[in-house]
Amino acid sequence: MNQPAPLLPRRSTRKVAVGPLAIGGDAPISVQSMTNVPTRDAQKCLEQITGLAQRGCELVRVAAATPEDTTALKTIVAQASVPIIADVHFHYRRALEAVEAGVAKIRLNPGNISDRQQVREVIAACRVNGVAIRIGVNEGSIVERRDEQKRQQEQCLPMAELMTAKLAEYVRIFEEASFENLVLSAKCHDAAGTIAVNRAISKLFDYPIHLGVTHAGDAMTGSIRSAAALGTLLAEGIGDTVRVSLTADPRVEVDVAWEILNTLGLRERIRPEIFACPTCGRTEVDIVAMTEQVKIALADVKAPITVAVMGCVVNGPGEAEHADIALCGGRDKCLIYRQGQKIATVPADKAIAALLVEIRKMIENSN
Repeated sequence: MNQPAPLLPRRSTRKVAVGPLAIGGDAPISVQSMTNVPTRDAQKCLEQITGLAQRGCELVRVAAATPEDTTALKTIVAQASVPIIADVHFHYRRALEAVEAGVAKIRLNPGNISDRQQVREVIAACRVNGVAIRIGVNEGSIVERRDEQKRQQEQCLPMAELMTAKLAEYVRIFEEASFENLVLSAKCHDAAGTIAVNRAISKLFDYPIHLGVTHAGDAMTGSIRSAAALGTLLAEGIGDTVRVSLTADPRVEVDVAWEILNTLGLRERIRPEIFACPTCGRTEVDIVAMTEQVKIALADVKAPITVAVMGCVVNGPGEAEHADIALCGGRDKCLIYRQGQKIATVPADKAIAALLVEIRKMIENSN
């Protein structure tokens, strides 16, 4: 199926190297996620990184909170199949240790490191080693760290303006040190705030922008909030790399990020696309269960095929014309279509198995 065109041209930014991957410029919008196991357990961390990479994750961020974490980073970086980003807060020495371990990028919040000389040490180490730095602000860090007098002065300013001003303050630190291998981010917990602040920073800077909604929620709520915010910004041409933050298995973050990019036509699909009818009183088979079975069966398939699972004769044949493979359910039997042509009629209880056989035939024939 043809991919839709983005609503607006992508904004022009600098290109930043993150290991072998590029962010910004004419590079594809990249998908990233973060591990949620202790970094000090290198084996568990690597297992999760491998799973994320297999799902289509192109950069993985890991927490670098302790010396044990940064010690494990040496093993992780050496064995990981994708660039590794070290997430550093408060302790600048963790950033220096992560650079020494060979990470491709540092996530740094200068607001958490009060000594500017320490920040300059990190900048110098990253420059020498060719390490990129993402600097950014979160809504929570702006609120939590302002004293009462400053809070009273700032109360009349919208949060987007406060966050933009704080980010500009951080950027100056790096530009004064002649370090421009930067990626910027500004995240709120809601879609409207995230949209507003990223629109603002995209007008001020030409650095690549990392998009995300912070502490967005569980898989369903967080996906909706992220789709609303990231979808809006990406359709406006804003954003160069994305992370969907969910209280869920990190692999789900990758799936949602890819679906957002695919839906907007910003990346080509690398996995099957499943269409399914919403069900109604005409449905005579359990389409919900059948769709879930198809989804599970195709979880490890890496092929951009389109699969339709339909529950009646009203929309089924029409969807079948647009899908590579389609199943149209009836009371006791199901029809299977391949590229719009009916190829089989099978009992309803054998429909999924028959559908999967045809899908695998199609994939094998295309290889």
